Amino acid sequence: MAMKIWLDDRLVDKEDAKVSVFDHGLLYGDGVFEGIRVYDGRIFEFEAHLKRLYESAKVMRLVIPMDSGALADAVHQTVAANDIADGYIRLLVTRGTGDLGLNPFLCKRACVIIIAASIQLYPRELYEQGLKVVSSSVIRNHPLSLPPQVKSLNYLNNIFAKIEAVDSGVSEVVMYNHEGYVAEASGDNVFIVRDGVVMVPPAQAGSLEGITRGVVIRLARQDNLQVVERNLTRFDLYVCDEFFLTGTAAEVIAVVEIDGRRVGEGKPGPITTQLRKKFFEYARA
Repeated sequence: MAMKIWLDDRLVDKEDAKVSVFDHGLLYGDGVFEGIRVYDGRIFEFEAHLKRLYESAKVMRLVIPMDSGALADAVHQTVAANDIADGYIRLLVTRGTGDLGLNPFLCKRACVIIIAASIQLYPRELYEQGLKVVSSSVIRNHPLSLPPQVKSLNYLNNIFAKIEAVDSGVSEVVMYNHEGYVAEASGDNVFIVRDGVVMVPPAQAGSLEGITRGVVIRLARQDNLQVVERNLTRFDLYVCDEFFLTGTAAEVIAVVEIDGRRVGEGKPGPITTQLRKKFFEYARA
């Protein structure tokens, strides 16, 4: 069966899913997106993802040419057309076709793209063994440059950091903000555990308010774990008992080493393991 892509207002074959070279999403990274999971045929936290998409678009003064109900229906159609039971959705809205100038308001209509496929961010054994990470020299975008709550197509900041991970032979990096506090990984949110307390950087530190991040915080509190949003330093990461990342593609995965320093016992810790188990129970409930 040929893969189907939603493009603008209909499903098309993968080979026919093409956008103009004058699309400002291509020319300038001008657009927004969401990465969304499908578990057992159900779209995970769909309303939260749609809400964030429309809020990001509003901040950018990008008019999505479909209301949320019509867009949700298009996503469901794309998932069904590709027979996705467990997989990943990439929902994009670009500024659309314009000219070679920066003016976004010369683009007459935004372009909607929906891809439904499979994804595995890390090899399966790393979910059992944990990741090694390094600290990035790339500073996270200043919040007055680009609000961290906006999930835009412009990911060059994150890509620079990811290059450092690849060059260092590890799976991920930790990015810090202009004040030296932990912001996030190149594509995931950061959590640590110390003395039984779960700690996570606030969004104001430069991290995206991840959907999975929010779910894990809620599940932790339901399990009577203390969760604190506070600024974290590199020192905190070096001395914590447990360290894990969360994200739509990554789900929940332990970090066992940072900058050559072992985290805890050098294996996924009990609270990380507990929250990973709770997350999958919730996702498939």
